[in-house]
Amino acid sequence: MSWLAKLYETYERGRQLDYPPHEQLMPISHTLQNAHINIVLDGNGNFSRAIVLQKHQVVLPATEKSAGRTSGEAPHPLADKIQYIAKDYLEFGGRKKSYFNSYEKSLSDWCSSPYSHPKVEAVYRYIKKGQVVADLVKAAILFVNEENKLCTYWPFEVDKDHPTPPIFKTLPTLPKSKRVQNKYPEIEPGDALVCWTVEMPGELHSTTWDDAEIQQSWINYYASLSEVIDFCYIRSEGLPLAVNHPAKLRHTGDKAKLISSNDSSGFTFRGRFTDANGLQALGVSYDVTQKAHNALRWLIARQGYRNGEQVYVTWAISGKETPDPMKSPWELLGAKLQLHQKEQVDSEKAPDHSIDLGSTFAVQFKKYMAGYRAHLEPTEQIMIMGLDSATPGRMAIVYYRELLASEFLERLDRWHKDFQWPQRHVIEVVQQGKKKKKKEAVWPKCSPAPRTIAEAAYGNILKSNETLKKNVLERIIPSIVEGCYFPRDIMETAVRRACNRNSCEHWEWQRNLGVACALYKGYFIRHPNIEKRREYDMALEEDRNSRDYLYGRLLAIAERIEEIALNVAGEKRPTSAARLMQRFVDHPYSTWRIIEPGLQPYMQRLHNNRAGFLVNRQKEIDHVMSMFEPDDFADDKSLDGEFLLGYHCQRQYWRDTQGDDVKKEQENKKGETV
Repeated sequence: MSWLAKLYETYERGRQLDYPPHEQLMPISHTLQNAHINIVLDGNGNFSRAIVLQKHQVVLPATEKSAGRTSGEAPHPLADKIQYIAKDYLEFGGRKKSYFNSYEKSLSDWCSSPYSHPKVEAVYRYIKKGQVVADLVKAAILFVNEENKLCTYWPFEVDKDHPTPPIFKTLPTLPKSKRVQNKYPEIEPGDALVCWTVEMPGELHSTTWDDAEIQQSWINYYASLSEVIDFCYIRSEGLPLAVNHPAKLRHTGDKAKLISSNDSSGFTFRGRFTDANGLQALGVSYDVTQKAHNALRWLIARQGYRNGEQVYVTWAISGKETPDPMKSPWELLGAKLQLHQKEQVDSEKAPDHSIDLGSTFAVQFKKYMAGYRAHLEPTEQIMIMGLDSATPGRMAIVYYRELLASEFLERLDRWHKDFQWPQRHVIEVVQQGKKKKKKEAVWPKCSPAPRTIAEAAYGNILKSNETLKKNVLERIIPSIVEGCYFPRDIMETAVRRACNRNSCEHWEWQRNLGVACALYKGYFIRHPNIEKRREYDMALEEDRNSRDYLYGRLLAIAERIEEIALNVAGEKRPTSAARLMQRFVDHPYSTWRIIEPGLQPYMQRLHNNRAGFLVNRQKEIDHVMSMFEPDDFADDKSLDGEFLLGYHCQRQYWRDTQGDDVKKEQENKKGETV
């Protein structure tokens, strides 16, 4: 339960930080809800007006039971649904059961206590009149039909003279199985949550959901009702224990709980525990669970990494900012670098983005990490937590680690260094003298983000298989946070997909190529068998004579020759090397015997138009061929991921030193020096 203690400590520290009101931690004994209607009262509890709210979240007082309710009767003490607050709900044909009596009693008890508040008393005086629905109908917030029953759908939806009222657009529509008719979208008016505004004489602040005095009034009152006092495992003392624990951690509609216990029915096996509320298994005080869950909810909203229903969050107990291990360096710094480049355009000659961004990226990232080392104390505690729910009601911690700040930053830095490789990213370039921006691909040397790794390895399968996507991220995160070796099967899947060039668009293949090279390089740096570990440079290694690396260079040179020849002739089609890439990986020797003779017509064309370019490429082929061991070149067994490193490095070498010939056509027609 150390995660609960850390979150509790985070809450206590977080309440002391100076955040804007909308970013502050939620007070205990409160819950977050989407409000649909705001009723405005005067200080005597008389109805003034009402408005429909659009996507408006409010913090409202809640009991332990109401904060975690999924069904059944459990009223919130102040703001709640019409089903609870309206005595006349059933009189207007409400289809749901009315819980007005329990709501009125809860509010009455609060108002009659020493902790009452004038605005709360005004609300109580109003709801006792029993005319909430009637007032909302008069104010044209809710609508009735000819039988004076609440309208659940708007029959004039297609009539321009009768526009759909806001309430029918705000409330969620019912599923078809619960509709009375299927011609129009149907809502349940009883589900509309009402929050209160009380306009007191001489007071400027009239809303109740963000009134600090009302919040503290409820906290003090609810604390006085505690009955179950026992040993709290977190604070190690006797305190009022929580029976129900909060939900709504990832969003307001989230019903999954981290701590839960079935009642006496259902017959869920719980070992030797005999109590119905689960206190024999675990004792956590109400104060601790409220603060811990509020802290987790706050952290997820501020800095959580979401993957569907799966969430990862990284935080420091002190509340200081921490780098997100689920993001790539480009995601953290790319926007800042682009902004810096664009600011230079008006003052001087526009820089070459493809070169400048790539060359300065490593320097900027070092400064970025150094900044965290400067403001995070080495002994500060950093937590990384992953959450997911298999069912709507149960949530699990799929990953949790506690690290010192120095250890966390060291491992994160090591991940980015070990898995660093030129990655394809797109930026918007400001063109001199033009208002319209153009998109340009750049190749900064950085590690890929976990989400990008999953997409590069499994592609479109992830769109229909959320479980696979979650599992991939769960297996990658230990490599980042704990410094573990990378899963071999994910690396090999990414390599195979990068080799299957014809299965995706060109931009996607370029991205997959960069990711696959990064994973292969990082995997062998951290290989489980120390004797098999090896390192690769991110630049072309002209002295590396391994078979797979050399075959990768050969294919890149062949592709380059044909690519330029096609460009000279004005032809736009894939090269033979590109089309045969997968076959080349499976059978390199026999496929090279097909590719090499096929280059002769293109070489003849270049001999007449790009003689210097052709001479240099032929020298490169001769140099690569001379580095093969005799038996290695004639071996037709399949290639591994090292082939991609040789292929990509050869292509990157030309891009960095000579520019893009296909795009710029800057090769010297008469000759060039090597």
